[in-house]
Amino acid sequence: MDGGDAPPRRAPGDRDRTRRWIAAAVVAGLGLRLAFGLLYWVGQPLTRDEREYLSLARSLASGDGFVYDPIVRNGPVEPFGRAPGYPLFLALVGGGGAASDHVPAAVKIAQAGVGALGVLFAALVAGRLGGARAARRAAWLAAVYPPLVWISAYAFSEALFWPLALGIVLVFDRRGSTRAGGLLAGLLTGAGILVRGALVPFAALAVVWLLWRGRVAAAATFALGVALLLVPWTARNYGHHGRAVLVASEGGVTFWTGNHPLAVGDGDLAANPPLKAAQQALRARHPALTEEQMEPVYYREALAWIRQHPIDWLGLEARKVFYLIVPTGPSYTLHSTRYFVASLVSYLTVLPLAIVGFVAAGSERRRVTGLWLMALSAVAVCLVFFPQERFRVPVLDPTLIVCAACAWTARPTERRA
Repeated sequence: MDGGDAPPRRAPGDRDRTRRWIAAAVVAGLGLRLAFGLLYWVGQPLTRDEREYLSLARSLASGDGFVYDPIVRNGPVEPFGRAPGYPLFLALVGGGGAASDHVPAAVKIAQAGVGALGVLFAALVAGRLGGARAARRAAWLAAVYPPLVWISAYAFSEALFWPLALGIVLVFDRRGSTRAGGLLAGLLTGAGILVRGALVPFAALAVVWLLWRGRVAAAATFALGVALLLVPWTARNYGHHGRAVLVASEGGVTFWTGNHPLAVGDGDLAANPPLKAAQQALRARHPALTEEQMEPVYYREALAWIRQHPIDWLGLEARKVFYLIVPTGPSYTLHSTRYFVASLVSYLTVLPLAIVGFVAAGSERRRVTGLWLMALSAVAVCLVFFPQERFRVPVLDPTLIVCAACAWTARPTERRA
C-alpha cells in the first residue's frame, strides 16, 4: 500500500481514450444487467434467502423495525438471523413494498446501477495495478462477466457487496495508510460487515497489516471506523438475543453445515439432502429454540465433531480447497445445465489469465494490498465454512478479473493508473 506514489504522466489523449473506454463499459454493463433482469429473468420464484431479505425490507419500510413480517414469520420454515445492511438497502430502493412472488423491478434496476458502479471500481483497481490498458480490459471484463451480470437480478446481498468490496479496496490502498484514510476505510468496512458478516476477517487482516507496516495511527483509526458502525449493532443484538452476536446468528448453521461428517466440502443444505435431514433432526431435538437461539448449538455440535475427528476434518478441509479451485461440486450442478456451463466457462476463462496477470504485475502487486487481503479473507471464509459460488463471486471473481486484465500489460511504465 503506497498511496503516496505519484503516477507517471500520460498523454492527455491516452487519458481521454481510457476514460471513454471505461465509460462505455459502465454503460454496457448497466444495459446488460437491466436487460437480463427486466427482459429475461422475470417472474422467477423467490429462493428462501430472497424471501427472508425482502420480508425484512418490508418491515423496515413499514416502520416495524428489523423483524420478519407475518408472511415469513408465520411460514412453514423458521427464518435465519440476517445482517441488517442488505435488507436496509432493499427497503431504500423499493424492495419493501407489497409482498411479491418475485424480485421487484425497482430492486433489479437499483442493483443494475450498483453493478455498473462495480464495473468502474474494477477498472480503477486494475488501473492501479497494471495501468491504463489493464483498466480498460478490467472494465469490459467486469461489464460482461456473466455471474456479475446475473447477480443483479436476484435479491441476494452479493449484488450490493461486490462493488462495495472493491470500493473498500480502493480507499484502503489509496488512503488507508493515513489517519483520515484509515478512518474512511474503516467506516466502509464496517458498512460492508453489516451487509455481509463474512467481511470480518478482512477487518482483522487490515489492522494486522497496518500495524506490521508501522502505521499505528492508521490502524487505530481504521479499527475506530469499523467499531463506530459495528458496536451499536452488536449492542442491539445483545439486547435482542440476550447474548453476544457480532452481526447475525446465521453463522452457526453455516459453520455446522461446512463442518459435519456428512459435508462433502461444497454447498449448502439445499445441495446436500442427507445433511439437510440431519439438520432437521437436530432441530427436532431442540423444539423450544428458535433458529436464532440455535446458533450456539450449531457451533457446539460442529466443534465437538472437529475435536473428536481431527483427521476426518482435515480431509474435509482438503476437499474444500479442491472445490474452491475447481467449481464442480453439488452447489454448482444443482442449477440448470445452462447456468452451470455459463458459470464454469466464465470462471475457467479468467482463471489462467489471472495467474499470468498476477505474475506479470511483479512488484506492482504491492500497490493493491487491499485486494489481496480481501481475497485472502474470502478464501478463509470458504475454508472455515464451505465454498460455493455465492461465497466466491463477490470477492474472488473480481480479483481474478483485475489480475486477468494485467495479463498483457506491455510496459511497466504504464502501470500506476
